[in-house]
Amino acid sequence: MTKATKQPTKTTRTRQPAKAKAATPTTSESQYDLIIFGATSFVGAILTRYIAAQFGLNKELKWAIAGRSEIKLQKVRGTLVKALGDDAKNVPMLIADAANEAQLRDLCAKTNVIVSTVGPYALYGEPLVKVCAETGTDYCDLTGEPQWIKRMLEKYEAKAKASGARIVHCCGFDSVPSDMGVYFLQQQAEQEFGCVAPSVKMRVKAAKGGMSGGTIASIVNLTKEYIANPSLRKELADPYSICPPGHRFSTKQADQRGAKFDSQFKAWSAPFIMAAINTRVVHRSNALLGKKYGNDFTYEETMLTGRGAKGRAMATGITLGLGAFMAGAAIKPTRWLLERFVLPKPGQGPSPKAQEAGFYDIRFAGLTKDGRKILTRVTGDMDPGYGSTGKLLGQAAAGLALDFHKNGKKCDKEGGFWTPGSIFDQRYIDRLQDFAGVTFEVLEK
Repeated sequence: MTKATKQPTKTTRTRQPAKAKAATPTTSESQYDLIIFGATSFVGAILTRYIAAQFGLNKELKWAIAGRSEIKLQKVRGTLVKALGDDAKNVPMLIADAANEAQLRDLCAKTNVIVSTVGPYALYGEPLVKVCAETGTDYCDLTGEPQWIKRMLEKYEAKAKASGARIVHCCGFDSVPSDMGVYFLQQQAEQEFGCVAPSVKMRVKAAKGGMSGGTIASIVNLTKEYIANPSLRKELADPYSICPPGHRFSTKQADQRGAKFDSQFKAWSAPFIMAAINTRVVHRSNALLGKKYGNDFTYEETMLTGRGAKGRAMATGITLGLGAFMAGAAIKPTRWLLERFVLPKPGQGPSPKAQEAGFYDIRFAGLTKDGRKILTRVTGDMDPGYGSTGKLLGQAAAGLALDFHKNGKKCDKEGGFWTPGSIFDQRYIDRLQDFAGVTFEVLEK
């Protein structure tokens, strides 16, 4: 790999022209650009504070908060008043239960976009996706549940295409850094080499931050579904499980299960727990982009643990720890003990100080068909599961509301189920770099 002669550079801020798409009129003039549904959850409160700090009230972005408990919504609004002053007393509050379709339809009638933090989505998320798909309301969330995404695609993608609703799952740490990281690498490869890299490896070089209670709850629920439905085994083993029908991808994908020495990065590596969702999202992006990365595109994710005996021991320890956790979650008595005494619960999370102390550093190595190499990096300035996820999701929601709606009409992309890497473009990368503490850099080429 040839090293660049100058320091790593961030991507330029050149705005790319939107692809020509027929504008779809909205059904009526909406009262809000964005509604934050689940604002009383732990991540929902982080997202709400971020949106308030970034966009203020009744300015460029008109937004409201929603949830099922008025008392809890008032508490969230109270924290905004303490942080931003008395103007925050005017933040609109809307009452809706995740299981009440009539209330959800009322929310959709008031807004162009809904962002949801109400998870696990496999338990609570379907009614809102259904209503958004039927009413043409744009939607995004931070789910990392591939089995649920597949069910939503099968049930509601046709309705979303017909209504014009843009549904965008996985807009948190899973899977924005991976999906947009590959998008960025391919953009840079095309600029430098005139072609894409049909082989990309993602490596988590370093990260600090705990896994959220919501993510843990989603993994535990997936384990329960896996036990109750043996046919799910085949689906979860398919790297193309959420790709569109007729994708025709068949290239075998790497799936690291244990400790392994990575000769390219000269370090030991261990399985990365988020690879199960991230890799599938990236492959769906490739399909939705017209197989832009190639029909035989390969993509894998692992986490680096260091060199020598220490790195090997850490990789082995992580592998054994993940195996023990999954085994414990699969057995009802130990799962009860884990949920009761060990695992963080939904709604729980670290302090703001701990969130600010977190970070992540992710590397992407691309290889073209003729052997040319490119190395890029995505970094975040807060812990992955909370602080950074709130900002990633916030800018995705704001992007849907501001970049995909102009003069009362929808623009750019048609209705359907999208991924971050297939619906968003340089505008989203710019938002993340300018306002979310995320950097995209070329290290070597």
